[in-house]
Amino acid sequence: MSPSPGNPAPGPRASALAAELRGLIGKLKRRLREQANVGDLTVSQIAVLLRLEKDGPATASQLARAEGMRAQSMGPIVASLEAAGLIKGAPDPNDGRQTIIALTEQCLDWIREGRAARQDWLSRTIEQRLAAHEQEQLAAAVLLLKRLID
Repeated sequence: MSPSPGNPAPGPRASALAAELRGLIGKLKRRLREQANVGDLTVSQIAVLLRLEKDGPATASQLARAEGMRAQSMGPIVASLEAAGLIKGAPDPNDGRQTIIALTEQCLDWIREGRAARQDWLSRTIEQRLAAHEQEQLAAAVLLLKRLID
């Protein structure tokens, strides 16, 4: 988006903060991912699992649309996740030609365990590396980050 009279370009301070924040968030995401034990799952496979968790059961074509890919590209992703025991398919009660894909209980447990591991790592890291007054500063920064997003 290019600057316009009603939407001027950000100043150098805001641009520098944005670049630094993007880099730090990327590093934090990588560190959290390391704690999750995602094994050999690809980014696309993880995206499908998270989509099913967030939006509930769906057909392969619905998943493909939601992930911005062709339905044919979703087939191998679904097959590999099913072979790993992370998803299961059942006939669509409204259209027998379709299969409704859902997360298995094994997958839901794995997601919960991964989140708990990431939460534990981050909590311990904050407690170990930041003094009480720094934790207060972090809490204030979190409020500012929420304002950026909301």
